[in-house]
Amino acid sequence: MNIGKVFLVGAGPGDPKLITVKGMECLQAADVIAYDRLVNKELLTYAKKGAELIFCGKLPGKHALIQEQINQLLVEKAEQGLTVVRLKGGDPCVFGRVGEEAEELAIRGIPFEMIPGITAGIAAPAYAGIPVTHRDHASSFAIVTAHGREEKGKDHLNWPALAQGIDTIAFYMGVGNLPHICTQLIRYGKKPSTPAALIEWGTTDQQRTVTGELATIEQIAKDHQIKNPAIVLIGEVVQLREKIKWFEAEKRKQPMSL
Repeated sequence: MNIGKVFLVGAGPGDPKLITVKGMECLQAADVIAYDRLVNKELLTYAKKGAELIFCGKLPGKHALIQEQINQLLVEKAEQGLTVVRLKGGDPCVFGRVGEEAEELAIRGIPFEMIPGITAGIAAPAYAGIPVTHRDHASSFAIVTAHGREEKGKDHLNWPALAQGIDTIAFYMGVGNLPHICTQLIRYGKKPSTPAALIEWGTTDQQRTVTGELATIEQIAKDHQIKNPAIVLIGEVVQLREKIKWFEAEKRKQPMSL
């Protein structure tokens, strides 16, 4: 039996032009595309005629397919001799469960490749005018999930290390846990005056950015009704936004569409 191949592809953070050239080539060659909720649907228009499109999106408590079903889907389609693209928002290796999917493919003897993508924790701040590192402000950077696979009621993050050892911290999907994030960082040594930003729907036309301080960003988020998907960014680099923000300025220059 002729076995196909699975490409685990990063779609980028939202702007469809931020997919890699290799990622686009895989997309255009695929017989099957299994895509996530945060993938820009414009990318699906590049699929070849007749390609099967399968939605595998997840919302908190609402999964179109559970992870085990997705793993099995990839195996079954490849065993049919098809070229399969598993299209994930951002980079598949950053909180994208690509390790679980690749493990299953390896166990079942299915050929696969992992195609990196641009992750939202770097791209969304960049579009907001905030570089995550800067030689005057930040020589270290951490990406943290606000929704870990952990026992209910237990917190497994190393808050002392984050608060005292990292200059810039990007929390993924952290709006719901923002009170806890701010409290823990202050508790373990971050100054309440540390600059903070929330970037909603980063790199897309829906992008919104609000800034404040660690002690005030929770209320600011409530006032502006910021919701996921959003990046929570903590660090001195946030103060650079007022000087070098560019994306909002570019959007204002564009003529309004009717």
